Amino acid sequence: MTPEQNDLMCRVEGSAPMGRVMRQVWIPACMSEEIAEPDGTPVRVRLLGENMVAFRDTNGRVGVLDELCPHRRASLFFGRNEACGLRCLYHGWKFDVDGNAVDMASEPAGAKLRDSMRTRAYPVREAAGFVWVWMGDPAAPAPFTPPVWSAAPADRIAIVKMHAACNWAQVLEGAIDSAHSSSLHSTNMPTAPEVSGSTATESQWLRPSADKSPRLQVERTPYGFRYAAIRTPIHDPAAQDYIRTTLYIAPFTVMIPPTDRYKLIQMLVPIDDVNCMFYWIAWHETKGLSTEAWRRFCGAVPGEDIDPVTFRKVRHAGNNYMQDRAAMKAGDFTGISGIPTQDMAMWESMGPIADRSEDRLGSSDKAIFEFRKLALQMARAAADGRVPELPGFTAADAPSFEQLVPRTTDWRDVGKPAARAEPVPA
Repeated sequence: MTPEQNDLMCRVEGSAPMGRVMRQVWIPACMSEEIAEPDGTPVRVRLLGENMVAFRDTNGRVGVLDELCPHRRASLFFGRNEACGLRCLYHGWKFDVDGNAVDMASEPAGAKLRDSMRTRAYPVREAAGFVWVWMGDPAAPAPFTPPVWSAAPADRIAIVKMHAACNWAQVLEGAIDSAHSSSLHSTNMPTAPEVSGSTATESQWLRPSADKSPRLQVERTPYGFRYAAIRTPIHDPAAQDYIRTTLYIAPFTVMIPPTDRYKLIQMLVPIDDVNCMFYWIAWHETKGLSTEAWRRFCGAVPGEDIDPVTFRKVRHAGNNYMQDRAAMKAGDFTGISGIPTQDMAMWESMGPIADRSEDRLGSSDKAIFEFRKLALQMARAAADGRVPELPGFTAADAPSFEQLVPRTTDWRDVGKPAARAEPVPA
């Protein structure tokens, strides 16, 4: 890629074309648990370079407003969340979840300003553990489709949230890179001859293959693309393949192969040009695991591994991610605790925005190449004033999967959704 192409793909702030692409979908602003309490503490939110504040009012309604009060630009984050509105501390102006000024303490009762004063309020939906905002045309938000994991009960949806000090695209490229898991995460995802698929324990995901150079095949889809990483298994390698499929759901979501206990999806949400919020959701309709167990597995427990307010890491570049060289000599591959932090060390080490003009891609990078082509197509369309079509992903689409299959099997035929039955006439 040229530096110009790299900027076009990565930058999201202001009128950047890729930022315009992001504004065509509902974006996760925060987790519902962060503002669970009515009249509780507001939460700062930053998306696509814009600063907002999220809060839950007295009646349980959620609002996401521009962070700065329209009066004199003081931060509403410090405001009083009371009686169905957020009151600015500076002069007592108060706004409801729709952005209406419901009180203006410093203005006389008959002031005309009282009738017209508003602040920017973003359209909001709450579903599946998240507060979602619409940052496109406020008069014409796209229909909101609950995410695929909303099919699971709330107690079987577990979410990890972690700040990444780098551009969103290099985080996403890590999420769609199946080959790296066999090296970077080899201690957490070891080869196990006794399993026939990805098998989750309390501390590891066991795999039936030691193959570190998967063969990749990519297929474009309406929502983005999906690809298969085809590995040679330990048992009966002449007759079967171990296949893991990953889905890229434009613009910032990746569904990675599941384990035997839960399904997995990541959202790599741009905070601004050089910061990203990493969300990792584990869920299952009947199995699953607790939020506490998921966060402990990932080394992402708020208050222990990450700051519970900013979600910045305890193990970070400034302390070399607390890498333990003695543990490496004893057999741990990275010496870094937690799968996400291992990834963060690689992503952040590339710099705030990776210089892709220096990349030397190989055959294991087919999905990376496909993402870059698709991302540039979307950004160019937005730059030309054409809104890219982003149909999203639904339960009717073929999901991600991992399993052993006969070598004669075409991976595209595995995991296809069942044909829909014709409706029965009344």
